[in-house]
Amino acid sequence: MTLTYGGTTAQRDAYGREAVLSATPVRLLTMLYDRLLLDLGRAEAAQLGSSWQIASDNLLHAQAIVAELTSSLRVDLWDGAEGLQALYSYVRTALINANIHRDSSLTRECITLLEPLREAWHEAANLTPASGAATMDSPTFLGSGSLGGSLGIG
Repeated sequence: MTLTYGGTTAQRDAYGREAVLSATPVRLLTMLYDRLLLDLGRAEAAQLGSSWQIASDNLLHAQAIVAELTSSLRVDLWDGAEGLQALYSYVRTALINANIHRDSSLTRECITLLEPLREAWHEAANLTPASGAATMDSPTFLGSGSLGGSLGIG
């Protein structure tokens, strides 16, 4: 009898989808940031190793996450949203250039800019009651975009 660890890929995918669907808005935000930084770390490593296709795939996925973060940002509900939106715009442009010019220093710059934000969102999530106090009127609400499966979170 052979035991397999972790089940099938389909089971893992289903678990990931369920984690996304049942997550609070603030938890979705932290999941997006976690995946974004994972993609950037992978892209940087691939760039440094001249694995350009792997770098490109990860940079493109990171761009999709930044686009989701941008589109879900509620600038009408939070004074700091315009600054965050400007940062997302800068990061998106830097990621495009990192991919086109195969520039790992731009990828590193994005990591340096986004890592403190990820840490801050995780700290905020830890302060949020388990019941998911974030609401549709909260600046952390992520709307009903394409979160989850296509972005590989969960």
